[in-house]
Amino acid sequence: MSDPKPSVRTIAIFNASTGKVGNVEPVVKTDEEWRKLLTPDQFRVARHKATELACSGEFWKSKGKGIYQCVCCGTDLFRSGEKFESGTGWPSFFAPVSPLNVRTETDRSLFMERTEVLCARCGAHLGHVFDDGPPPTGKRYCINSIALNFKAQ
Repeated sequence: MSDPKPSVRTIAIFNASTGKVGNVEPVVKTDEEWRKLLTPDQFRVARHKATELACSGEFWKSKGKGIYQCVCCGTDLFRSGEKFESGTGWPSFFAPVSPLNVRTETDRSLFMERTEVLCARCGAHLGHVFDDGPPPTGKRYCINSIALNFKAQ
């Protein structure tokens, strides 16, 4: 009798280009593997929860139409149509492309409690979400530019 094949865990992720949900494998890598794929600043922010300086990121003032994707794994995260000027110096969005594509955790660093936003597929640190955004959600996803790639549409 042979051993059964180990099952591969998959997660549901929304693809903004097709408008469909598909099952994909989570992306899991060691720090050494991530260092080979990312710049030192991308690694520091996306894998070790640092924050880029306000008003320094590539996308905080961008107005192009498209999809913002995870710099680590390419998962679709935010649409340009949900981006707004928050005055904070970071790209801000009132909603992700799908709640499937991001996850949140409580962040108690820096002597305060905030809600951290992470990529649901690879766990990359993206930024934080706050309850002071515009309608229709009232949310402000304050995201590090360096944790994103942009796919123009």
